[in-house]
Amino acid sequence: MAYVAVTGGKEAIEHSNNLIKYYRVKDGNDLTVKMIKAQMRGLVDRVMSEGGVFSPELAALAIKQSEGNIEESVFLLRAFRSTLPRKYYSNTVDTEEMKILRRISAAFKDIPGGQLLGPTYDYSHRLLDFDLIEEENCKTWIENLKKEVEKNYIHEEIKYPKISNLLRKEGLIKEYSQDEKEPFDATRDKIIFPLPRSGRLQILSRGESGAVTAIGYSSLRGFGGNIHPTVGELRVGSVQIDIPYPLDEDESYYIGEMVLTEVENIFPESEGEEIEFKLGYGLVMGQNETKAIAMSVLDRNLDVEGDSPAQNDEFVLYHIDSVESSGFVSHLKLPHYVTFQSKLDRIRSSKKGER
Repeated sequence: MAYVAVTGGKEAIEHSNNLIKYYRVKDGNDLTVKMIKAQMRGLVDRVMSEGGVFSPELAALAIKQSEGNIEESVFLLRAFRSTLPRKYYSNTVDTEEMKILRRISAAFKDIPGGQLLGPTYDYSHRLLDFDLIEEENCKTWIENLKKEVEKNYIHEEIKYPKISNLLRKEGLIKEYSQDEKEPFDATRDKIIFPLPRSGRLQILSRGESGAVTAIGYSSLRGFGGNIHPTVGELRVGSVQIDIPYPLDEDESYYIGEMVLTEVENIFPESEGEEIEFKLGYGLVMGQNETKAIAMSVLDRNLDVEGDSPAQNDEFVLYHIDSVESSGFVSHLKLPHYVTFQSKLDRIRSSKKGER
């Protein structure tokens, strides 16, 4: 999976592990997994996305165990994931059936169903709230808010059509034949470039949020094939997960729901004299909008030939994996006595030769 620093004397390692536990609980405050899951939603969603496991409880546990260290949390979740048996494959999810929590479009002001702002920091003031240092019991406030939500919330299930489908009906988006091949599995299949799009999307979806954003941003600044796309639609919500019934292919079992962030970015492009829209796609676990947008930018860039880093499959897909990248960087802490002594001897010999 990655390099792990496991060298050292047995007794020293045991003391080091004990110190980790001590520093985590030395102040005597018990931060429960339930509290992390409830109040650190953004962190939990990010760890689930990069870990490739949808389980808020396990993500919160990993965060507690690693003292909030994201790379360690993702490593723990990936390691756990590798032990799980794969008993079945779920049915394909139709995100147009998503139970919407948030839905916006930067391309159109008025969209069918309307723009739903939902829970987001996009419109909040970026000022420190010092009242949170000594936050008082907010049960009364929560009860009042629940009453307000229940009073104003529309309980009818509303289906929100995809903006991209509306553009397809007008013939404005390039159509592709449906690929019936089995999706590439980056966790089981050997990575050989060029990867099929299904493999690229899987790796991008599990990529480290900062790395995906940074490389996607480089494209927006001109270091890529597509300079400035428009977010056709961004939606956050829960989707139903079903598995096929083994004795009847027309029947299925409901096993739960997942919260996802989906982005379809619109890129105007020309082929010869014809100009039409093409889509870049982003889909990640939880509510992680910046990563999903950047993922959609990279998805499109990797389909366009060019010399920029954001257009290079190997550069992008090998460098955005948090476990691989952090593990390789961390391996520099391991003993390199022999190689360093060799370098030291060469430099000493050259210095003596100069004299």
